[in-house]
Amino acid sequence: MSFPLLTATAALPAIGAIATAAVPAARRTAAKWLALLVSLATLALAIVVLVRFDPDGARYQLTESHAWIADFGVRYELGVDGIGVALLALTALLIPFIILAGWHDADPLETGSRRWRPTQGFFALILAVEAMVIISFEATDVFLFYIFFEAMLIPMYFLIGGFGDRAHAGSDEKAAAQRSYAAVKFLLYNLVGGLIMLAAVIGLYVVAGNFSLQEIAEARANGSLDMATNTERWLFLGFFFAFAVKAPLWPLHTWLPNAMGEATAPVAVLITAVVDKVGTFAMLRFCLQLFPEASKWATPAILVLAVISIIYGALLAVGQRDIKRLVAYASISHFGFIIMGIFAMTSQGQSGATLYMVNHGISTAALMLVAGFLISRRGSRLIADYGGVQKVAPVLAGTFLIGGLATLSLPGLAPFVSEFLVLVGTFARYPAIGIIATFGIVLAALYTLVLYQRTMTGPVKPEVSAMPDLRVRELLVVAPLVVLLIFLGVYPKPVTDIVNPAVKSTMSDVHKKDPKPEVEAAK
Repeated sequence: MSFPLLTATAALPAIGAIATAAVPAARRTAAKWLALLVSLATLALAIVVLVRFDPDGARYQLTESHAWIADFGVRYELGVDGIGVALLALTALLIPFIILAGWHDADPLETGSRRWRPTQGFFALILAVEAMVIISFEATDVFLFYIFFEAMLIPMYFLIGGFGDRAHAGSDEKAAAQRSYAAVKFLLYNLVGGLIMLAAVIGLYVVAGNFSLQEIAEARANGSLDMATNTERWLFLGFFFAFAVKAPLWPLHTWLPNAMGEATAPVAVLITAVVDKVGTFAMLRFCLQLFPEASKWATPAILVLAVISIIYGALLAVGQRDIKRLVAYASISHFGFIIMGIFAMTSQGQSGATLYMVNHGISTAALMLVAGFLISRRGSRLIADYGGVQKVAPVLAGTFLIGGLATLSLPGLAPFVSEFLVLVGTFARYPAIGIIATFGIVLAALYTLVLYQRTMTGPVKPEVSAMPDLRVRELLVVAPLVVLLIFLGVYPKPVTDIVNPAVKSTMSDVHKKDPKPEVEAAK
């Protein structure tokens, strides 16, 4: 039997989470180092998966299949395609930076109450989320995917509600109430989506007789499984609703600004750069493969919702006074671009959307983590409380600027390539949608540059005059992300070579071909 590499990649952080939680209370530093080492070991396994994956090989590789709940046709089935392996690598890459950035976020609070935070629990929960996200990217059994799609809500609930932003005093009852509200809202929104999806999962089993993604997709392709039109559409809506909540897509987005605003900066990155990607990934893997005709039927409505998300998120980001909520609304706008690329039903759009998932994860991590370092120094999330930071902390200001410029998709930085591909792919089939979406780029430039101007330039405010620059640990977090933003902005080929064959297969699933140019190229 070959080594179960995919299982090991998900099991290692799960075991690490248990081991970290079991570290004695007095050994907080040991728990941190254990969590970091486990995350680095998981990254090493993810690199092995990436190296062993052959873009020109079978669609799903490194597969594992074992009987699980035989009476109900449930199997433990894993496999990765180009899209899944790219997002698996992104997740494994970001977790060590999240752990390093949150090194002191669960330390004892230096307040009069002397309340202690469970440091071991904080890092154990991060590893638990990593394990569940990774197996979600690997699962090719619909029921197995559903279990971990829902299970990741529990550790995220405790990370949001139990470990709030250091800009609030830990003993502040109002701050605790805000964290609790944000955590409950996150949980309820996603649970409602998950329950609707559960009904659709059951309905799929009734129709198909099993939960195997590959078997159902093959049966749909060869005509041996013929779903009634209305049945397929209802099942599609059940799946899509849950994924749209997780993504998040307007108008199901309202939990995200609360959750990112009240969570610590590393947990905010975990939410938007890692967990939310499961929603957009699942649209490609499950909605389009299992329900191709319903996907095409719903495309016009979804594109309208996506473009609303782009403009609405950007407009609200422009008006924000809170740094973290600004990044949250910017992410809603970016997820609109990703979903628009998926449902443009062109190879450029879907390749761009997948690349956007990777690049958005890196750029948002860079911007939010630097913002977290800034907020921890000043003790405030309000933009108005800053000014002149670049004169006292030039390295912090410089990395903040690079993260911001990546957010507005400046040419030469990674998100530009993916946003360009999404727009090209959308213009090819839906030019009106593409034209409207471009206004999101203008608004992104506005909210990013205004944020930088108000926080980093101008006279030095007395409260930031003694602000220290980035420390060694913080540079170790930010510098690799900046390097990746520049590298993938100049040379995105390593990622596109991996995802393009999977995108081609997805286009084949929905029986779509790229539209021919209206004007032929000159010979």
